[in-house]
Amino acid sequence: MASCSMSSSRKPVTQWTQRQNKLFEEALAVYDKDTPDRWHNVARAVGGNKSAEDVKRYYELLEEDIKNIESGKVPFPIYRSSSSKGGMAYEEHRLKHLKL
Repeated sequence: MASCSMSSSRKPVTQWTQRQNKLFEEALAVYDKDTPDRWHNVARAVGGNKSAEDVKRYYELLEEDIKNIESGKVPFPIYRSSSSKGGMAYEEHRLKHLKL
């Protein structure tokens, strides 16, 4: 899911349902970057009130999120496991036993 961090020059992203996200993903698989009128086709596939501009902006936000994740700007989440001793997070457990 795309983050909502946006520069002041961009319009805010409207809410997307899980269904719309799934339709968006499927449409991206069908309409690749070389497809004429790609964003109009994706918007039509998503349905609802999403315009070509909305889906293109949403895609750009997802690309930005991926770049931030891959560049290390976004920390990995700490997952808690119900099976770990005392509820210690996996990452805490791993770091505790990691010898640097």
